[in-house]
Amino acid sequence: MQKVTISVPATSANLGPGFDCLGIALNLRHRVTFTVQQEPGLKITAEGEDAHLISRNEDNLVYLAMKLVYHQLGIEPPGLHIHQQNEIPIASGLGSSSTAILAGLHGANELAGSPLTAEQVLQMATDFEGHPDNVAPASYGGLVLGVQTTDGLIVEQIPVPAMTVLVTLPDFQLLTEAARSVLPKQVSLVDAIFNSSRVGLLIRALETSDYDLLSAAMEDRLHQPYRMPIIPGMTEAMSAVTEAGAAGAALSGAGPSLIALAAGEFEGIQTAAASAFKEAGLNCRQWQLTVDNDGVIIHNKS
Repeated sequence: MQKVTISVPATSANLGPGFDCLGIALNLRHRVTFTVQQEPGLKITAEGEDAHLISRNEDNLVYLAMKLVYHQLGIEPPGLHIHQQNEIPIASGLGSSSTAILAGLHGANELAGSPLTAEQVLQMATDFEGHPDNVAPASYGGLVLGVQTTDGLIVEQIPVPAMTVLVTLPDFQLLTEAARSVLPKQVSLVDAIFNSSRVGLLIRALETSDYDLLSAAMEDRLHQPYRMPIIPGMTEAMSAVTEAGAAGAALSGAGPSLIALAAGEFEGIQTAAASAFKEAGLNCRQWQLTVDNDGVIIHNKS
């Protein structure tokens, strides 16, 4: 029996000004076990966080990603049992779709004898997603800057000290399409300069654990001013966590999760965020996370 398990970490992308290029891996994981079956067909099972939202049919995102690899290699998918063990809330801004895509690509590649390099798999994942800000840190772990060029993808891992990342996810459905639709087609030169300067400052602040810089470094004018108003309570929650002691805060990806970075006062910060969303009529889920430095892990291969 041929079997392999792929484990992929959650991610928080953008981190304020790093729109579609900067992301950090977090220690929630999506583990997918692929077992080749003698009989043809597809069986999908799932457990864990939001397992009821995971498709058991051929439109399952893990399986769709697998089919890309098989198509590129010119082979038919074997009979498969895909079991997903998930810790990452779905449609939360924590990279759940990226973990499914990477798991599927790596799973198919491993079952096919590993003809594709890790770099080729990452490029396929980037093409699938449209940008590298989630798939790159999920692949390599840690803080990652991903830049797509005409010659391919440039990925820079940026070492950062241990830190706590506080995540608050309000009970609000925000589809990626809706989050994209509110963005302007053009931005001013002033706003472009504002963001580019803060990306550099943010990377420096995270590299050196300089929490005093994070408030300014996580400011953004490209996406947050347009997305925050469509998430009830988000503007108030962002202000509340700052007042409660967070050094910096931002939407995680496109939202609706809110991330906050702080050196302490963790419980007070999370209470402040939860209270702000409750005032807007929303319950929430919360996590205290650390940075994941392992990225994709391939194990249990047989």
